[in-house]
Amino acid sequence: MSVEVEQKFLFNSDTMKTIEEIGVCVGLKQFHDQYFDTPDFKLTLRDVWLRRREQSWELKCPTATVNGTGEPGREQSLCTQYKEITNLPEIYQRVKEFIKDACEDGETKVTPSDEDDSWLGKMNLRCFAEFTTTRRSFTLKGEQGVQIDLDQADFGYHVGEMEVLVPEGGDMQAAQEKIRHTAQKLGLNEERRVEGKMTVYLKRYRPEQYATLLSAHVL
Repeated sequence: MSVEVEQKFLFNSDTMKTIEEIGVCVGLKQFHDQYFDTPDFKLTLRDVWLRRREQSWELKCPTATVNGTGEPGREQSLCTQYKEITNLPEIYQRVKEFIKDACEDGETKVTPSDEDDSWLGKMNLRCFAEFTTTRRSFTLKGEQGVQIDLDQADFGYHVGEMEVLVPEGGDMQAAQEKIRHTAQKLGLNEERRVEGKMTVYLKRYRPEQYATLLSAHVL
């Protein structure tokens, strides 16, 4: 497992020009995401995000939740830190712990697999968000370990992201410093956290869930 340290940013033609001048394009791809939760938002109220990207599953949990240390002081930093779990049996066990009182009788007998989605129904999980993203990825010359992704979602929102993957137990402060240095190179002077694709999607298409997460200080 790894921890994803990231900072989002808004980009324009000037930002694009800078990235293309000092960076190297390492990929262009399109992917379809589906996000799942219970009807009463048991996962997302914990800032836990269950996603199927194409045919691969991922569970993103804030590091403080995973470590049992309580809600992180996210307002103190422009960066977010999430642990990424990609092993489906482990995802299943983690989700079951979070929403155990929402599961139907007998769900413990389910063996999740990429070919069988029956565990979703037995855990009362429903798709609440679905969209396609076109992503251009860059690395900067002389700045190792930082990836820059420029995302264009099919519901009309554009956002950039600087990301560093850190092994579990690794140096988070060093990762944040890399991101700060990259932001300086790109001429970014963000003073507040930029909304990600999911925040904008919820605001537009799931206003009840958005309001609930906002009042719970998740968003």
